[in-house]
Amino acid sequence: MGKGKRSLQHIFSTSSFSKDEEEPCLLTPPLSSAAHSLSPLLSETDDDSPLVRDHLVPARNPPKTVKSHPEELEDVPLSILITTYCGYIILILFGHLRDLFGKVFNSSEYIPFSFMDGYAPMISDFESFYRRRLYRRISDCFNRPVLGIPGRFVTLLDRTSIDFNSTFRYTGGTTTLLNLGSYNYLGFSENDGPCTDSVEESLLEYGLGTNCTRFEGGTHELHNDAEKLIARFVGQEAVMIVSTGYAANATTLPALVSKSCLVISDEFNHPSLISGARISGAASRVFKHNSIDSLEQVLRQAISQGQPRTHRPWKKILVVVEGLYTNEGSIVRLPEILELKRRYKFYLYIDEAHSIGSLGSCGRGICDYWGVSSSEVDIMMGTFSKSFGAAGGYVAGSREIVEHLRLQCYSSVYAETLSIPVLQQIISSVTIVMGEDGTNEGIRRLERLVFNARYFSSRLREMGFIVYGDIDSPIVPLVLFNPAKIPAFSRECLSRGIAVSVVAYPNTPLVSGRAKFCLSATHTREDLDWALQQINEIGDLLRLKLCKFPKTHT
Repeated sequence: MGKGKRSLQHIFSTSSFSKDEEEPCLLTPPLSSAAHSLSPLLSETDDDSPLVRDHLVPARNPPKTVKSHPEELEDVPLSILITTYCGYIILILFGHLRDLFGKVFNSSEYIPFSFMDGYAPMISDFESFYRRRLYRRISDCFNRPVLGIPGRFVTLLDRTSIDFNSTFRYTGGTTTLLNLGSYNYLGFSENDGPCTDSVEESLLEYGLGTNCTRFEGGTHELHNDAEKLIARFVGQEAVMIVSTGYAANATTLPALVSKSCLVISDEFNHPSLISGARISGAASRVFKHNSIDSLEQVLRQAISQGQPRTHRPWKKILVVVEGLYTNEGSIVRLPEILELKRRYKFYLYIDEAHSIGSLGSCGRGICDYWGVSSSEVDIMMGTFSKSFGAAGGYVAGSREIVEHLRLQCYSSVYAETLSIPVLQQIISSVTIVMGEDGTNEGIRRLERLVFNARYFSSRLREMGFIVYGDIDSPIVPLVLFNPAKIPAFSRECLSRGIAVSVVAYPNTPLVSGRAKFCLSATHTREDLDWALQQINEIGDLLRLKLCKFPKTHT
């Protein structure tokens, strides 16, 4: 047992889902702007809370359609922005000075970046500058090796560096932390329970995999069963399962659009969507993050002007958004986008990698969350690696679209199929979420997740932190700003027993580096209270409480 495990045992209970634990009942439609501004400090038993009183609906009943509202972001003090920019300027200047002196006094280090025997360098010193002079300084905050199951707790392999993070040496010890850094939303990353039992049985009955593509004898009956189940779950006619979520986006978009088509993308879309749009050869336009006004402006200009030079009409226009944005924690404003869709007649592609299983009264994703019909969305993509504890992704839509993708999508034609255990994990976990296993385990996990998300983000806002994202999002970004505070926050959390992800440029805008807390249904109220206490102390230590008017519960 690692030293972290021993130090945390007296704080946390051992069971993630105690049968005797009182469960919250907070599965509701989205909050209105007024409810969001209250930022309520929730209690599991506080039936008079505005969140419970005004927004409680039966868990299995579809929510009413609720009009979305713009995300309200805290105004950042000008002094913080200035010091953040100055911090990066100083890092870059000192990095270039080190390169200048290094080429004179330690030229051997720069041999890989020089012309050798007539060969041009594969990577120049300028292209590797960010990795050598910025990322390496804080690389101990990333790629931390783990042991065991990334569930409620996660165990890290202890490592140290004596050459400023150029290399790491493992000490042989381990540290167990409260896991606030994994996308294990519903807690299905586990090694016991009905999912694990069914996976073991499928492995004994069917073996490990089919060892070929779907077109070459690799379609197992579990592939067909999983696709039919997911189609019912998301409310679409048909589904195609592929081996990775990244490939689902990067290879599906080129099969849908091509030259003379237009892809309109949110500025914070995932790189897999950007790669797919570039590979397709279609023209691309970008609109401001989650801004309906910006999207409409781009649409009006694109339709009125047509294609460049010829001004011919576009063959088709495809708007690409995410259901829940990974680094921002914001939920797409789907009702307004659908209004624009009816007006301007474009196709809509939604990436539900993080929203499927984590949003909606039944866990069915963004359409379930907003109470709209999934038939209004043309293509819905999602992954199984977050909420369902598996791997791979899917693309859902009409039967005609899916049959077209089976022949044209590279990840369907050429990629290896998902293995048998992974398919069984998908089937078992989705069956539990749908309530078709004969228990209420799925709805209990959904209720726990939505309570944890609202409670945690509300408490952080009350403490004075600047927190981005929607209050219903299980991803809670806490903005750190200054580049020196990004590794400091991560290392301080590690020393106190909390595993958390930090995100910086280029994954975020330069001045908005952040810590990203990922809530799970496995977390208990005691877990979150202890973590909030530690984060509160870290916030005071690093002076991160920059909110001018912390929201309090009234």
